[in-house]
Amino acid sequence: MPPPRRIELPGAGPEDVVVDAGGVLYTGIEDGRILRVARDGSDVQTIARISGRPLGLEALPNGDVAVCNAQVGLERVSTRSGQVTRLVDRVDGAPMLFCSNVVATGDGTLYFSESSQRYPLEDYRSDLIEHSGTGRVMRRDPDGRVEVVLSGLQFANGLRLADDESHLIVAETGAYRLTRLWLSGARAGTTDALIENLPGFPDNIGRGSDGTTWVSLPSPRDALADRLIAWPGWVRRVAWAMPSALQPKPKRTAWVVQVDAEGRIVRDLQRPGDAYYFVTGACEYGGEIFLSSLLDSAIAAVPL
Repeated sequence: MPPPRRIELPGAGPEDVVVDAGGVLYTGIEDGRILRVARDGSDVQTIARISGRPLGLEALPNGDVAVCNAQVGLERVSTRSGQVTRLVDRVDGAPMLFCSNVVATGDGTLYFSESSQRYPLEDYRSDLIEHSGTGRVMRRDPDGRVEVVLSGLQFANGLRLADDESHLIVAETGAYRLTRLWLSGARAGTTDALIENLPGFPDNIGRGSDGTTWVSLPSPRDALADRLIAWPGWVRRVAWAMPSALQPKPKRTAWVVQVDAEGRIVRDLQRPGDAYYFVTGACEYGGEIFLSSLLDSAIAAVPL
């Protein structure tokens, strides 16, 4: 990976970054602010503030931005007025615990993920260690109806809709894989793996200009975490109860890979986490890939 160009932000933790049709970036930081960011870094504006922690975002065709509020659910932010509208905060009658990422179809349908039904964002490592398998994906129809379309996922995270909307790609962070949910055609309603055995923990995913998928990898795989997956549940629960200093830790790195439609890694961009680290999102535009991070205080731009 070439040295990144940092776009400094007025706060930490831009967990996801998306770009609208006009090439403007949007992100959300840990204090709840939603930011509009010029790609050259010349202008950073606060357009809204949500009551919670923004994670995944989606630029909508009407100019608004859909936002996953980790503690609340799915919201919509007007980029003109800053008004925040609650879209989903309960699924099957129960409050959402960990809303993670969202994508939109052409007709306004929203697919959104919930990483865990057992642990909130601030305790995300516990879900990865316990391997709870309580992640899921929901669909919100334009009339407001909500339905669970995929469940039993190992920490459901980033989403990417196929260009022809034939399938949805879901990053399962705890399983090191990208799973496809087929939405149309003969395979509609079925799933398969686009790629398994990824070299790191996949987080948010984004569209490449050639129809490929960019996968952010906040950290490489951890040998202890890999061993824990194969151990009985009671052993994983003991590991979860260990002091945090003894639990597996993310390695400081900057890393994204590009996966084609056949599930092959066609580009691997990584570097030591000195200038930027813990990459949790990636979007491509205008010959650059823009990276976001749950822990850093900037968006990073990398030439392709």
